[in-house]
Amino acid sequence: MTSLDRYPGVPVTVVMPTYNEAANLPRMAELVLGLPIDGLHLKIVDDSSPDGTGRIAEELAEKYNWNGRRMSVLHRTEKDGLGRAYVAGMSAALAEGAAYVVQMDADGSHPVEAVPRMLGTAVASGVGLVVGSRYVEGGSLDEEWGRHRVLLSRFANRYARTVLGTKIRDITAGFNLWSAATLRDIDLATLDSAGYSFQVELKFKAVRAGHSAVEIPIRFEERTEGVSKMNLSTQIESAVMPVRLRLRNRRG
Repeated sequence: MTSLDRYPGVPVTVVMPTYNEAANLPRMAELVLGLPIDGLHLKIVDDSSPDGTGRIAEELAEKYNWNGRRMSVLHRTEKDGLGRAYVAGMSAALAEGAAYVVQMDADGSHPVEAVPRMLGTAVASGVGLVVGSRYVEGGSLDEEWGRHRVLLSRFANRYARTVLGTKIRDITAGFNLWSAATLRDIDLATLDSAGYSFQVELKFKAVRAGHSAVEIPIRFEERTEGVSKMNLSTQIESAVMPVRLRLRNRRG
């Protein structure tokens, strides 16, 4: 893959939403900010976590910003969904001049070391989206995932792909790198999804807008600290959203 030495100072912002991730955030910040990408910035989007994640994020920003602005914290006053947290963070990243924006969970499930490979792929190929994929050759899931969760995840991807007619194998993936041009074409303010279905809606609209996607294999790890934010309402939204997108597109 293309060496990043050819692209010094490419402005890349990792947007990382948090809610009660105090146990995970210090390690994640260290890993992300240790990546060999000169223009990398970490933006935490905290939804007023009661466990003090927002305060810890500010302390980490002070620690890492001694030699330039490498980390920032966006505090939101309410927890109204992962999708809206991402819209806030990604919109801020674009306004600050990011050329690429990375979506990454704060729980350690996404392999930080894959970010340079994703960036290299995007710069070399010119695609608008690089997906860190569990379901292409070479991708995998942590063995601690139970059979039920694996089947549910695979079904959700197959269901969304079938309804929407997309070739992206891991359309529900939450580990993605976007070009600024792609995000601007999508118009983040028009997205409807509040929860995890945001991942599907964003990819669908990018492809519909004419942007290409490349999937690279990753290993998806189980979180070691904290609990999953997935609940019944987000599962229902994730099931309904592909149908809504398909019907809306037909009317258009």
